[in-house]
Amino acid sequence: MGKVISVANQKGGVGKTTTAINLAASLAAIEHSTLLIDIDPQSNSTSGIGIEPKSVSQSIYQILVDGVEASEAVIKTDLPYLDLIPSHINLVGAEIEMIDRPKRERILSEALESITDKYDFVIIDCPPSLGLLTINSLTASDSVLIPVQCEYFALEGLGQLLNTIKIVRQHLNRELEIEGVVLTMYDTRTRLSSQVAEEVKRYFGDKVFEAVVTRNVRLAESPSFGKPALLYDSMSAGAQNYLALGRELIIRNRKLFKSSPVFSTESTEN
Repeated sequence: MGKVISVANQKGGVGKTTTAINLAASLAAIEHSTLLIDIDPQSNSTSGIGIEPKSVSQSIYQILVDGVEASEAVIKTDLPYLDLIPSHINLVGAEIEMIDRPKRERILSEALESITDKYDFVIIDCPPSLGLLTINSLTASDSVLIPVQCEYFALEGLGQLLNTIKIVRQHLNRELEIEGVVLTMYDTRTRLSSQVAEEVKRYFGDKVFEAVVTRNVRLAESPSFGKPALLYDSMSAGAQNYLALGRELIIRNRKLFKSSPVFSTESTEN
């Protein structure tokens, strides 16, 4: 069965969707079958991977509200090992439509049971909030990956997210873990970025990934072309940063796989 990872941070502008798109693309590039699920009503992961949200006939909305089989909403992408369950603008009202449903926090978890064994990784791009859609994602996940931007107030609001994770673990999903924290928007030219990195490492310890995502123009441009950075400019710093993150994630989860392709001896030993 594939490992389900929610990418979550209720604070906007931290690189959450960028991380979801490019981590999923990197895992696929390393030849691990990956499913990206866009459960954010803004649909940025959907458009950022090259799919027009308004053009899809089945989406995460139909899965959550209409009970459509998850497999019916899966779309192939331009990367051979990467599939997508898209979002749709209708998702804006989904939380209200789900509110009276029995076991409303487990709708996504139950829907994914039929398809998670087809993938090595399932990456969920959560909304920038801690509402019912995010609760569904956390309940369906094995772990949470938290992007933290290297700017002032980097840790602001994280206490609320960690408390939500604690509540979900106590009442809905005892197996939920923190996969790790990834530092985003790191600017090598500023002292601030290194100071924030030190602060985050003091707070989260070894949960912080060694791979850091630096500020990069090509990474910022790629969503407007509907491509992950690896397809837009594979040699850009942003693409290479996320490839490093993907490798590190696989190494951390090496027990899930008998073999992990496209590794150098050096990267496997680190």
